[in-house]
Amino acid sequence: MILQFIKLKSALPEEDILKKANARKPEFIAIPGLLQKYYVKLNEEGKYGGIYVWESQEALLAFKASDLAKSIPQAYEVIETPEIEFMKIMFQLRD
Repeated sequence: MILQFIKLKSALPEEDILKKANARKPEFIAIPGLLQKYYVKLNEEGKYGGIYVWESQEALLAFKASDLAKSIPQAYEVIETPEIEFMKIMFQLRD
């Protein structure tokens, strides 16, 4: 499994971020190989993040090439280059 952490800065107020995230939720639920996604608010003003848990590297790469992935900066009015980290999950506590 692969953990992907995206940090972004948005020009939108938090209530708009939440509305957009909820409206787009069905599209993310339908992504093959996406086991979980957490929407997070970071401690810095206007900073938010997405923590994705991917079944495989192939699922992650297929998402990165998708129109949905490419739409994220525009949908959330991203104003700085997002920070993206990838980590391989060694094991999980619970099944």
